[in-house]
Amino acid sequence: MRNIITIIRKEMNSYFRSPIAYLLLFLFAAATGGVFYLYIKTFMFQSLTQAQYAQMYEQQMPPMNINEMVIRPVLGWTGSICLFLAPMITMRLFAEERKTGTIELLLTSPVTDVQLVLGKFFASLMLFATMLSMTGLYFIVLFRYGNPDFLPLIPGYLGQLLLGGSFLSIGLMFSTMTRNQVVAGSLTFFFLIIFMLVQWSGDSVGGTWSQIAGYVSWTAHLENFSKGVIDLKDTIYYLSVIALGLFVSVRSLESIRWRA
Repeated sequence: MRNIITIIRKEMNSYFRSPIAYLLLFLFAAATGGVFYLYIKTFMFQSLTQAQYAQMYEQQMPPMNINEMVIRPVLGWTGSICLFLAPMITMRLFAEERKTGTIELLLTSPVTDVQLVLGKFFASLMLFATMLSMTGLYFIVLFRYGNPDFLPLIPGYLGQLLLGGSFLSIGLMFSTMTRNQVVAGSLTFFFLIIFMLVQWSGDSVGGTWSQIAGYVSWTAHLENFSKGVIDLKDTIYYLSVIALGLFVSVRSLESIRWRA
């Protein structure tokens, strides 16, 4: 456990001693802030329209659910934004070590391959969680001026963490397979895009393929979390993807050690 914590500290220092972490935080804040602004603007416009109609026809204004109209779509878009940022977080983790030659020092140090993979994975997950926590500022504004339901936020953020962990484990896996950071990031991005396209193709084709596509696609498993529902099937799916990505990463490191 001590070795894993040491690796986490090393990677976090590496992130924040370079422009990488600050660039990612800025891009994430700008993208999610823009999405939040658009949905808030739409919500306020619809609220004003409904109030005008209710006053005009002397009727009671129908209730508007801010969770469904703002929080849920914002969290949904957050997952899509992470699709672009996750490869940037993971592409350097092992590819840079292999390019600079420091991977030999790591492999000959008193650290197991499992500890090395877990340390780098948890460091990237901590950076992702830091990014995700920034969206809490937007929802604090909603609680200050509105009356949203707090409980659905817990499954929503849990789903985002599981989704981010899945993306990061896949990115970590590809980072162990190449010396080039750009190649590692590109492979991760296109792999994740393919899984999103699988969902779209299943919706258009229907039938058995639609059911298969719905199970393997990461977008389908995020819906219940965004609704405020923690489904065991969806949780197992994301944990399985994380475990598979980490397992392949360890095996990839073992092959590097064997070739060395």
